[in-house]
Amino acid sequence: MTTYAEGDAFPDFTMETPDGGTVTKADLSGKKAVIFFYPKDNTPGCTTEAKDFTALKPEFEKAGTYLLGVSKDSAKKHQNFIAKHDLTVDLATDAEEGGLSDTLGVWGEKKNYGRTYMGMIRSTYLLDEDGKILRIWPKVRVKGHAEEVLEAARNA
Repeated sequence: MTTYAEGDAFPDFTMETPDGGTVTKADLSGKKAVIFFYPKDNTPGCTTEAKDFTALKPEFEKAGTYLLGVSKDSAKKHQNFIAKHDLTVDLATDAEEGGLSDTLGVWGEKKNYGRTYMGMIRSTYLLDEDGKILRIWPKVRVKGHAEEVLEAARNA
């Protein structure tokens, strides 16, 4: 695993979208992008985060910034998550072993109530129009996060 830092080129990726299509790094070329990694569809924190980004999507669009949420959930689970919560942010599935979350190191060991397990470490990346990392938010706390990312996108 390579460690990525602000100023580095974001790694290439291809991930499945809920409609059966794909999203790639090349698809983001020419626009700023926010890629937020979250643990699991339909869990309280993840639902709040996705709804917060959805609520601010028009503001991100004004700032010329594309939004993409990523988890290891299947395309079918993403479809249900989108429908249940009226989400408008794009979602992608990174279920493949050695996928983007593994490459970035956001799939890793977590601890909860004394139990250790592998899971998605809630993290967000802001990319410039050339796919370079402008800002990284590791180990995100959901409350106020979407607003903080929007402010950074506006100022980028």
